[in-house]
Amino acid sequence: MQEFITYHQSQEIINTLSLPAPATRRLFLSDALGFILAEDIIARQSSPAHPTSAMDGYAIRYEDMGAKALEVLHDNPAGEMIETQVQKGSCIKTFTGSLMPKGSDTLVPIENVELQGESIQIVKPVEKGFAVRNVGENYEKGEVLIKKGSRIGYAEIGVMASLNIAQVAVYKRPIVAVLSSGSEILDLAQPQTNDAQIRSSNHITLEALAKSYGAEVVQLGVVEDDKESISRAIQNGLKQADIVVTTGGVSVGDYDFVKDVVRDEIGARPLFKGVKLKPGQHLMFARKEDQFIISLPGFAFSSTVTFLLYAVPMIVKMQGGSYEPAIVDAVLEEDFAKPAGKTSYHAVNVRYENESFRVNFQGKKSGSSAILTNMLDSAGLLMLQPETTRVQAGERVSVLLIN
Repeated sequence: MQEFITYHQSQEIINTLSLPAPATRRLFLSDALGFILAEDIIARQSSPAHPTSAMDGYAIRYEDMGAKALEVLHDNPAGEMIETQVQKGSCIKTFTGSLMPKGSDTLVPIENVELQGESIQIVKPVEKGFAVRNVGENYEKGEVLIKKGSRIGYAEIGVMASLNIAQVAVYKRPIVAVLSSGSEILDLAQPQTNDAQIRSSNHITLEALAKSYGAEVVQLGVVEDDKESISRAIQNGLKQADIVVTTGGVSVGDYDFVKDVVRDEIGARPLFKGVKLKPGQHLMFARKEDQFIISLPGFAFSSTVTFLLYAVPMIVKMQGGSYEPAIVDAVLEEDFAKPAGKTSYHAVNVRYENESFRVNFQGKKSGSSAILTNMLDSAGLLMLQPETTRVQAGERVSVLLIN
């Protein structure tokens, strides 16, 4: 009889896997969006490097704030260097982004003064240092601005551009091959010839998920339920990919060949096979040298949840990143019961209200683990421990945010 391990044990196995150092490459900054950073980004100089004006106005010495009139010595446009210094009884008209003239320490906005010929009178005083961006306001020289292992988003792109970084070191994206097995399933646009056939969404769904976490994807499509076809498809995937993900054919039925093929035909070593988990207890995680085969259930909701739990951490890990699932504390708004014995994940609606996450099951359908529509909209996954059998409305629960 198959021996199942706990969900916690399966996660420990993944978390402690020893992997080769991920390969790196250098990309032009404009091509680096979505990649994982392979180096710390360190400020080469402070920003701003010199005191800078934050708005249009007149640069003065604060001591002259109460003067009846201040002579305007010069204009100071952004991007220009002027030699004129602010002295007692004088000011320099200074624009947003301009360096503050020497001798000045405060900027009086244009709307706070009255122009009187070649002089100004301050009609609305400001505090010392007003509208002056000090050295290092953004960051200081030597400061680590973006840590190695960070995913590069628009803000990271902008910061690196401000540092004049044209190329950046990133981790190469892992390649994930995806296939769905089952003689009853049809690929996109494949015509249906009888009522027993169903449309496969698994391989398309998992391709999208893998890409959203930074992987490159080899799409292997739909494979017939026979050992030769499955073996050929997995071997094809291993020629191209770091991870091969299969769906279907991993349970205990007469036509569930995947687990046997992976072990006997492919020669991969199962790290675990069967987890006390709902949905998705019949899954297998196998290794062949530095490649992995993750065999997931065939039901759409099961395969999607288990991909999030097992494939996503590997995709992030292979990019040099540290996977931290978005688990939040939430208030359950209705009673819920489940059998004991398994860690379970249940689709819920998530909203943030009154500084708290709140979840409920309104509109979520119950039944088999095939109901992928339960993951639409602002869905999350309520996580319950094996010993939990009932949760009452108002209790706080753990929820994995997925959208």
